[in-house]
Amino acid sequence: MKTVTAALVCAALAIGLQAAGPAAAQDSDWKEIHIATEGAYPPFNFVDAAGKLQGFDVDIANALCAEMKATCTIVAQDWDGIIPGLKARKFDAIVASMSITEERLKEIDFSKKYYSSKLSVMTKADSGIEDIRPESFEGKTIGAQSSTPQAEQAEALFGKHGATVKLYPSQDEADMDLVNGRLDGIVADKFYLAAWMKTNGNGCCKLVGDLAEGQTEIGVGLRKEDKALKQKFDAAMDAIVANGTYKAIVAKYFDFDIY
Repeated sequence: MKTVTAALVCAALAIGLQAAGPAAAQDSDWKEIHIATEGAYPPFNFVDAAGKLQGFDVDIANALCAEMKATCTIVAQDWDGIIPGLKARKFDAIVASMSITEERLKEIDFSKKYYSSKLSVMTKADSGIEDIRPESFEGKTIGAQSSTPQAEQAEALFGKHGATVKLYPSQDEADMDLVNGRLDGIVADKFYLAAWMKTNGNGCCKLVGDLAEGQTEIGVGLRKEDKALKQKFDAAMDAIVANGTYKAIVAKYFDFDIY
């Protein structure tokens, strides 16, 4: 009986440790940190031809880790599972252009901001839509990435005024549906759209205006209980802004200030 009991206890412990993920064995000084990003939101995060994660978010994560003198592992995680994955301790932080919103603050915590987000609307160049008034989209279909401020604003500003709102697991799926004529417009981050049009637009699309609503700050997502890790990220954020590292990273991707 003792042998069976001992075996069951050992099995339970093994399952518990496996389920807890990388953070379970984390020591208090956070010398090893596991970070998740989406990998499908260029130029902020994407997977290159060699299968490696790249982008502004990835560079910021690496700079913060260097400042904290921590060894970091960055992994790709689908957007819809990224907060559940953090809470389940699959990783320790989210660096994925995540907006700091009241809704998300009920579930997780955030570091200080590392840029500010503004939402814009993009349509096909020949759409005939010239502004972002709700009536301009009456009877039209407008897209956005699900579980984001842009999805909320698409519903609130256009969905309630006669437009059909279609939500997508990733931003690039919405982009492709716009290009292929399955959408009349999309709501997305202005910096993302500006970069997308530069590399993918090919004259197909145009920005028709910025939304006054939905402007947010972007931070590193963290579990509420990891107060010491938040302090380390906050201090590192201040340091990379002060020493010029942040400015150099921004200059790789944008020719304007996004802070």
